[in-house]
Amino acid sequence: MITSFFIGVAILLVLLLASIPIPFVFGAVVAFMTETTTVGMRSLMLWALPQMCSFVLLASPMFIVAGTLMGGSGIAKRLLDFVDMFVGHIRGGLGIVACVTCAVIGAISGSGFTGVAATGPMLIPRMQEMGYPKGYATALVTSASILGLLIPPSVIMVIYGWVTETSILACFLSTLVPGLLICFLMCLVNMYWCRNFDLKLVEKSILLEKRKQIVPITARAAPALLMPLIILGGIYGGVFTATEAAVVAAVYAIPVGLFIYKALKLKKLYELLHESGIMVGSIMAMIFTGLMLGQIYAMLQVPQAVATMVFSLTTNKYILLLLINIFLFFVGMVVSDTMGMLICAPLLLPLVVSIGVDPIHFAAIMGVNLAMGGITPPYASILYFGMKVGKAEFSEIIKPVLSFIVFAYLPVIVLTSLIPSLSLAIPKMLGY
Repeated sequence: MITSFFIGVAILLVLLLASIPIPFVFGAVVAFMTETTTVGMRSLMLWALPQMCSFVLLASPMFIVAGTLMGGSGIAKRLLDFVDMFVGHIRGGLGIVACVTCAVIGAISGSGFTGVAATGPMLIPRMQEMGYPKGYATALVTSASILGLLIPPSVIMVIYGWVTETSILACFLSTLVPGLLICFLMCLVNMYWCRNFDLKLVEKSILLEKRKQIVPITARAAPALLMPLIILGGIYGGVFTATEAAVVAAVYAIPVGLFIYKALKLKKLYELLHESGIMVGSIMAMIFTGLMLGQIYAMLQVPQAVATMVFSLTTNKYILLLLINIFLFFVGMVVSDTMGMLICAPLLLPLVVSIGVDPIHFAAIMGVNLAMGGITPPYASILYFGMKVGKAEFSEIIKPVLSFIVFAYLPVIVLTSLIPSLSLAIPKMLGY
C-alpha cells in the first residue's frame, strides 16, 4: 500500500509537470491505485456520483458564472471609478485602488481568475499611463486578485467545508481577517515601491472637479456596490444560503449589465456563459476524479499513516504547524488551489484536529497557503494568466511578486497559524 501511494504521488507530479489537464491527472492516479490495491473502480464511482449531486457544491460553479458575468457587465469598471475618486491623488493611490477593487470583486466572485480578468484589462493600462512600470502593474493586479480566494464568499472555502463537513459560512468568515490583513500589507508594500516611480498624480483642479461629481459617480456605482451588500448581507443575515447567494449574484449581474451599464449585449452574454460553462465543466470533472482519489486515500488509511509518520518526528504543536505550512506551501507551488484543497483537506484534517487545531482555524491556514500558491511558481496559474492579460514577461514581474509574497502573504500565514483568534473571532461572534 505504501509503495503504491508513493508511486501514485510520483505519477501525479510527473503528469502535472507535463502540463496534462488536471482531471486526466487525477484519473490516471485513480486508475493506477485501483489496479495496484484492493479498492475497486466501480465502488469508487458509485460512491462519488451521489457526492456530486450536492446542493452545497452547486455554489462553486454559480460563483464562477457570477464572476465571469461581473467582468463583462461593467460592474468592475464602476467599482474602480468609485474607489479611484478618493485615492487617485495619492502617490501609489492607483495601486491601492487595485488592491481594494480586487478585494471587493473577491467578495462577489470568489475567484482569483475573475479578479485578473475583470480588472486587469482596465487597471494595468491605466497604471502604465500614470507612470507605473508594466511589469509592476501586472504583478500588483495579479497578486491582489487572489484576495478573491480569501474575501468571502470563496470557492475554495465551499470545497473545504464540503469535503470536511464543516460549516461553509464559518469557513467564509475564517479567511476574512487574514484576507483584509494581506490587502493592507500589500498597500504598504505598494507605497514603498512607488517611492522610486515617476508617477503622474491627479492634479488638484481635476481632483476638485471629480469631487464635485461625487454624487453622480456614486450613483453610477450604486448598482455595483449593492451587489456585495446584497450577497453578503443575505448570507450572514440568514436570508439565503451560500448556494442561493451564488445564484442571486449570477442573476443580478445580467440585468445590471444589460439595462443599467449597457456593457453586456445578448451575444456577449452568450459568449460569457459559454466560457463559464467550459470552466465549470473542467472543475466538476476535476472534483469528481479528486473525490475518488481522496476516497482511495481514506480507504487505505493514508491520513492515519501520515499522522503516525509526522508524530514520530515531533509532538510539538507549533513545530507540527510549521511542517504543515511548509508542506502546504510546496503543494501550492505544484497544484491549483482547488486540487490542493481536495487532496490535502481530508488528508491533513485528522492530524491537525489531533493536536488541538479547530477545523475552522485550519480552513484559514489552508486558504491563505493555497491562495498564495496561485502566484508561486512553478504552477502559479493565476500569475501566468496575469502575465497574458498584462502582456508582461516573467522577468518583469517576478521581483515585485516575490516582495508581495515575502512581505504580505508569508507574515499573514505565520500570524494566522499562531493566533487562532484571527480566524475564529468572527465565526465565534456569530455563533459558529
